Formats: sequence, C-alpha cells, structure tokens
Amino acid sequence: MRILYVAGREESYSRTRIVYKALKAQGFDVFGCFPLNKSFAHYPRLIWRAAHLARKCDVIIVGFYGQIILPFIKLLTWKPILFDMYIATFDTMVNDRRAAGARSFRARFYKWSDMLSCRLSTKLVMETNDHIRDFANKFRVDQAKFQRIFLAVDDSHIYPRQTERKTAAFLVHFHGEYAPFHGVKYILQAAHMLRQEDVHFQIIGKGITYEEDQQLARQLGLTNVSFIDPVPYEELADYMARADVCLGIFGDNERMLRVLTNKVIESIAMGKPLITGRNAPVQELLTHGQSAYLVERANPQALAQAILTLKNDPDVRQRIARGGFEVFKEHCTLEKLGQGFATILRNMNLNG
Repeated sequence: MRILYVAGREESYSRTRIVYKALKAQGFDVFGCFPLNKSFAHYPRLIWRAAHLARKCDVIIVGFYGQIILPFIKLLTWKPILFDMYIATFDTMVNDRRAAGARSFRARFYKWSDMLSCRLSTKLVMETNDHIRDFANKFRVDQAKFQRIFLAVDDSHIYPRQTERKTAAFLVHFHGEYAPFHGVKYILQAAHMLRQEDVHFQIIGKGITYEEDQQLARQLGLTNVSFIDPVPYEELADYMARADVCLGIFGDNERMLRVLTNKVIESIAMGKPLITGRNAPVQELLTHGQSAYLVERANPQALAQAILTLKNDPDVRQRIARGGFEVFKEHCTLEKLGQGFATILRNMNLNG
C-alpha cells in the first residue's frame, strides 16, 4: 500500500515526525508532503504538490494542522482520507487561548473548518474516547467515523535513563508552551507553598502565559523555581531524567477537560511518577495511585500536597512510576501507534 502523508505542520513538528516515523516502521511506502514551517503561506504549493503525489497513492493521511488543507485535497483527489485531527481549531483558539469570542465570526469560521474537515474525511483518529464523543457531538459527525489511538512518543529519544543530578533537593519537572490549559500559575502557587520543604521546580519552555507567569513568580518571590528556555526534543529526556516527579496539566478552562497531552505520555515513557489534573481522557489511560497521581485541577493546595506525598513516600513514588511505564509500553509506544494506523489504513484500502 502506498500512502501520502500530508500535514499542515513541518516535518520536524512532534506529531508530524512521530506519525511519519511510525508509518515507515510498519513497512508502508510513504510519500511525505510537508510545509517548510507553520506559515499558511506555504499551503497553496503544499496542496498542489499533494494533489500531484496523490495520483500514485492508495490512501491519504492528512495530519495536524489539516483543517484548511483537507477540503482542497478532497476536491482535487477523491482518494480515501484518514484525518489525524489531533486538536480542534475551535477548542484551541476559542476555549483555551480566548483569541475570539464564542459567537464571533472568527469562532464560527474555526468551528466550520473543524466540522467540514471531519465530514469530508473517510476516517478520523483521536487520542481518547472522551475526545471522540465530544467531537462527534460538537461537529455533528457520526461517531463510527472515529478511531481511538492513544498518543505516543518517540521512544528512541524518550526512555528511562540515569543522569547526573544537579541538586540535592526533591526535583519537580514541567515542560510546555505555557498554554492556558497547562495551568502554570497553579504550579507556581504550589511552589510557593512548598518553599520550606526542600523542593525545587524546573520549568522548561515559553509561550502564551509566560510573561504573566513570570510576573506571578516575582510577586511570590519564588527562589525554588528555575525557568529554562525551550530545549531540543532530544535533550528534553535528560532534564526529565534528573527529576523525582513530572507534572502534567492543571488549568481551569474547558480544553483541560478534553485533552491527554504529550507531556503526560512523555512522563510515563521516562518511567517517572506523574502528577496531573484529573479529567476523563487521562483516566481512560491512567489510574490514580497505580500509574499516576491525579489531583483536582486549578487547585495549588492539592498539587502541593501530592508533591509532598510522593516526596515522603518512596514506595508510592516507585509504584506509580512502574505502573505508568507499564501502561506506556502497552499503549503508547511508536510501534503501538504504527499498528493502530496500519489497522485503519488496511481496512480503508479493503473497503475501497
């Protein structure tokens, strides 16, 4: 089977790279078609090239960010399309970033693009059943079109390892792009509560709420937090390996309730005990006290107490780390991701 994999984000983007690599590992003949960067200016040439390559392919995968690309691909090729939607524009821009009012023209356009791309797809991939139910209802699409495949990470880079520590304190790790649903402000508030407990935080990344969170850190006078600029994906594992605990997401908006997120999978892939906010998607994969430590979202007191619990009980910490890593090996490796896509693609090809 020959597959065209066209995405709206560049080949180095995490989701693009991981899916592309997983497909190749399954033995498919894959033609990659990606923009040079995330600029929409590349899309016309990208669509034209994809339409040309599609002639020699059996199935097309449209990856993230594909909402704008997919309708044109459908119009120009009429080949079966598997849409790896990943996230909805409406959820990201309206529910999380508040870049548009819920009833504004921009919000309607975002929702329309999400809905149209879902309806024009032959099949869609989402990472949890909760997300599938939400999308099917929100965009009025038959739930049977969706298939769950849990998020995966490139386990040739993200895997347990021994690394020299740089602090004697109990080290708590977080990395991300400071999206509102991450809830970095609650991590900082928890750090302030733990300022006398020999607990240190390392926070890697920059993004939307960065300046706001920096101001909060100054107001709280935090001395137990290190802010680190973004690091290459290949180096991220070394930072995580030094940590005693890794953190997930803790935000207070609607998007937090709908996502699993890469940092959750990366944490369990490293064999690290994970603390994250409780939501339905996370609980499809992980169990409190066995493979993760789940806390109430937007609650710095709960987060601080969870960190202290794991700091003071090495047995619980090790049990959660082992349990999370077992879940990762069963559901979230690159091989599992590729197998999931392969099953869907072969069924699509058989069905025409």
